[in-house]
This record gives sequence, structure tokens and C-alpha cells, in this order.
Amino acid sequence: MALMKALIINTDAVVPIPIPVMFNPPEYQLQKTNQYAEVGIPGLGSSLIQFVRGSAQTLTMELFFDTTDLGVDVRVFTALVLALTDVNSDTHAPPRLLFLWGTLVFPCVLESVTQRFEYFNPLGMPLRARLTVSFRGYDLLADLLSSIPLLSADRAKRRVVKSGDTLQGIAAQEYGDPRKWRPIAEANNINNPLALPVGQGIVIPTLK
Repeated sequence: MALMKALIINTDAVVPIPIPVMFNPPEYQLQKTNQYAEVGIPGLGSSLIQFVRGSAQTLTMELFFDTTDLGVDVRVFTALVLALTDVNSDTHAPPRLLFLWGTLVFPCVLESVTQRFEYFNPLGMPLRARLTVSFRGYDLLADLLSSIPLLSADRAKRRVVKSGDTLQGIAAQEYGDPRKWRPIAEANNINNPLALPVGQGIVIPTLK
């Protein structure tokens, strides 16, 4: 069975051409972090921590390049990876990428590249290089919003009225009981529970 090469694909290109790595990395590292803020309360022996937001995943690895047998400058190949940090004239940002290797499918951008040249021909031309690369996960806003867990009935939230909605129906969806429509009507100053303003945002209050 042929060895499957890892691929880096520029998804912003008019014709995306996969860039195969010369040698598959021996390992890679995925990292996901969350950011927390410390809330200091006078008199307590420690601070409370509060979740602020999550950070995008990072994928890091070392890519090895060797053109000793070919006798050509190894930078011909490393330049293909380095170019993925260049700013696109249309988007005014480096390109969005897709890193593929086996079951790893990682939408990302190339955050950093460190080149280390190790072996040279008699004229000083580099023939061997190691690239330490770091890819930052690239998530679409729609995907991030869809991944947010639905709020429970004990947390106030908002929703947009759709055609055919009734307060009883909304109460059934949000609270699990169509008889609990009155708190929604009172929170939004709705006098007629059968005539809801389509397209308007309404508050779904906390049940006490």
C-alpha cells in the first residue's frame, strides 16, 4: 500500500493545488486552550475564575526536506510552504488552508514558520532543511454559533418570531409547557398572544 502523503491546500486559490510534504512528520501536536479572567474579591484567600472565551486550536509539527539526491536548492520546496504566509491582494490576509493527512482534516491558516538549514553543497547551497510550522484553526462564524449549546429555561435569552409562531407554541418549545406563555407576554408587552410581530426579536425571560 502506497504511503499517504500529508497535503496542504490553499482553499483561497482559484485552482487549489495541493502541496504534498516531502516527508510525513513523525508526529504532530494539537493544542486547544480556554481563556479565563481572575475575579478578585476582598477578604478571600484566592481569586475566582470566570470563563471568557475559547481559543482556536493550533496544529504544530516539524517538516523535513532533503534534496541531496536531486542536487537542487532545498529552498525551491520550502518556498512553497513559506509562500502560504504571504498576504493575498484580494482578501488582504494570508490564505485559508486545509491540512489533510489520513483522518486529520484541519481548516486553518499558517501562523508561523521557522526554517533551519542543516546541510549544504560545496558552494554553500542548502540541501536539507527542517521547517517548524504552526497552523491556527480557522472556524467559520456560522459553525461557531451553531456549536453554542441551547440555553436552558432558567437562563434569559432572545429569539426571532417566525411566521406561524404563537406564545403558547414558544412556551412549549422553551419551557416544555404551553401554559407558561404569560411571562413571555409580560416581558415583551404583548397584549394579543395570537398576533405576534413576525421578524421581531423577543425576550424569553427566566422562569422563577
